[in-house]
Parts: sequence; structure tokens; C-alpha cells
Amino acid sequence: MTDIRFGVSIRGTDIDHVPAIEALGFDSVWTGEHMLFHGPVTDGLITLAAFAGKTSRLKIGSAINLLPLRPPVVVAKAVSTLDIVSKGRFIFGVGVGGEFPKEFEACGVPHHERGRRANEAIEICRKLWTEDHVTYEGKIFRLHDITMLPKPVQPGGPPIIVSGRSEAALRRAARLGDGYMPYLFTPERYADGLKKIYAMANDLKRDMSRFTPYHFVFIAVGETHEEAHRIAAEKLSRRYNQPFDSLVERYCALGTPRECVERLQRFVDAGARHVILSPLCDNEVLGQHLEIYARDILPQFR
Repeated sequence: MTDIRFGVSIRGTDIDHVPAIEALGFDSVWTGEHMLFHGPVTDGLITLAAFAGKTSRLKIGSAINLLPLRPPVVVAKAVSTLDIVSKGRFIFGVGVGGEFPKEFEACGVPHHERGRRANEAIEICRKLWTEDHVTYEGKIFRLHDITMLPKPVQPGGPPIIVSGRSEAALRRAARLGDGYMPYLFTPERYADGLKKIYAMANDLKRDMSRFTPYHFVFIAVGETHEEAHRIAAEKLSRRYNQPFDSLVERYCALGTPRECVERLQRFVDAGARHVILSPLCDNEVLGQHLEIYARDILPQFR
């Protein structure tokens, strides 16, 4: 049996659950970020530094970092520092965002430039993590004779996992990523996306032997499928400020633990090797749901 790794993505305000996530046997813990959004979201990188301080074994990952919103030198320094304080446990999940244009306006970043900014930022980060006296001439960013110290703990820097749902994201993953992490995908679209990435990488003559397919999936466990559907629709409709009732069956793992296992197995069959569960439940029962995942779901994949 292929060993599938499992992580949990939680909000920064749920930090007290991080030690339990490690004790329950998960492989990683993640958080996302927005500068501005429909509801409260903490700064992702600062939150992950706090997560690192509460763990000793778990991988610590961004799911995802909105890479275009910060200058790449600032990002490279913060990520290198995170890798150092976590003793080489950081995974750098990146995306371009865009679903909340006001945060780009507030950060002084043209919305239409986010893809190019992300591409150049990835290239700059890798250079700063591995080289001295870096010079870079991009269409947006330019550096001359820059050396950043200290370097990250992980040789070459933390793995960069590209997120996104567009064809541009697939191209970015094929050209620049150490892995791919979509969200709100069906298993069929997930398999098709990986197929395209590997084909594009082959055209580029990239070695993909260490490329890792991730999948970020919302999960709602209930005593019945109907209960889980209702909870998921309520939580996601509120989070994204749009109706989700007709979408949760397509994109989420829903129902009893057995039903969730069956749904997750379809993503594993499609190629996922590191699954990130994003719980959809009330805060007061998050701990109970983490225990259900660890007891009833994880052992089915190990």
C-alpha cells in the first residue's frame, strides 16, 4: 500500500489544537492567509512560526501564501527564517490569489500582474536561498549583487508547492514547482490536471521524480450525509460569501467517516500523495473531529 501523508489546515486562532494534531499522528499542519477577506484571517507566515514553536515533528506548511502581495526579498527572508526556526520542516505553498481584489488594491499590487509577480518571486527566492551575489533582471523585479544570509536549513530551500485551479497554475507547477496543490477540484479534474503538469514538465525536460502531488480538501463529518452536507454548505457559504449548497457534493469529503474515506480514496487513486484536510465544523468540536479523522480515516490509508 502506498503511504499517503495527511495534514490538517486550521485557522491561526485555532493554534491551541496544534499539539494535538502532532500527537494524533498527522504528518503536517497548515494555515492560509489573506490580507483582507470576507472574515478574519491571520497573517500566514507569522502564524506558522507560532505553529513551529508548538511542534517538533510535524511539517509546517502555508496553504497558501499569497506570493504576489509581498516583495520577493521580504518573502525569501521570512521563509528562510521559518525553515530555520522549524529546523527544516517548512513547506512553502504558494498561489496568486485574486478572488478578493481589494487586498491587491490595498497592498499596491496591480491585480493583473499577480501571475508574473508570482513567477518572478519563485525564481528570486530560489536564487537567494542557494546563491550569493544574486543578480536578477525580470520584467517587474530587479536585483543587483544581493546576498541573503542565513540560508534555509533544507538544501535548496523549502519545497515550493504551487496551488491554483487555472491553466496558468498548471504551467507554473510544471515549470517551477516541487509539487502541486489544487482545491475545489473533483477527482476527475485532479487527475487531468496532474496529467497536464507531467506532460508539460516532460516537454521542459524537468526531472519530476521528487515532485509531490498534494490535494487540499474540505471535510465535514456527520452522523448522516445530510447533516454533513448542511454543515459544509453553511460554513463555505459564509467563508466565501456566496452560495455553496450545490457545490459541496462535487468538491468536499462529506458524511460518515466511511463515506469520507471513500471520497478521499478517489483523490488518492487520481494521484494525490499528501492530502490536507480542512475541517468544516464548529470551533468547540474541532478537537473531537480531529480525533475522528485520526481514528477512523488515517488508518485506512496506512
